[in-house]
Amino acid sequence: MEARMKSKANPDVTTAIQHLYTAIHAGGADPRLLELVHLRASQINGCSPCVFAGVASAKRHGETDERLHNVVTWRETPFFTEAERAALALTEAATRIQDGAPGVTDEIWDVAAAHFDETQLSSIILEIALTNFFNRINRTIREQAGKTW
Repeated sequence: MEARMKSKANPDVTTAIQHLYTAIHAGGADPRLLELVHLRASQINGCSPCVFAGVASAKRHGETDERLHNVVTWRETPFFTEAERAALALTEAATRIQDGAPGVTDEIWDVAAAHFDETQLSSIILEIALTNFFNRINRTIREQAGKTW
């Protein structure tokens, strides 16, 4: 499979994305948690460049192979804290918004809100949204894992 586009993004878009990342990381959510959120959304969406880059970035933040290999099965493993589980549940619910999906239920929201303050939740939600943004672009243009990341 070949990528459909070879050119770089519009510089204004790049600047806007950099501002979003600044806002995400200013919100006080643990960077490792944000990496898990990014990875899980990218796994759901089948975005190979984001999974590839997400694993590399998470490792730079000190994440372990054991946990990274088990993000996809976080419910069935003992490797994640209750706060991480709440963020991963929120990630899945906010990412799976296809027809008929319940989205973020009150129960999912309440559990996440019990672990994170509003500023941290804002960062997590923005990370989910930005990851889904990149996943959709990469799937549309057929960006390849490891080619440009």
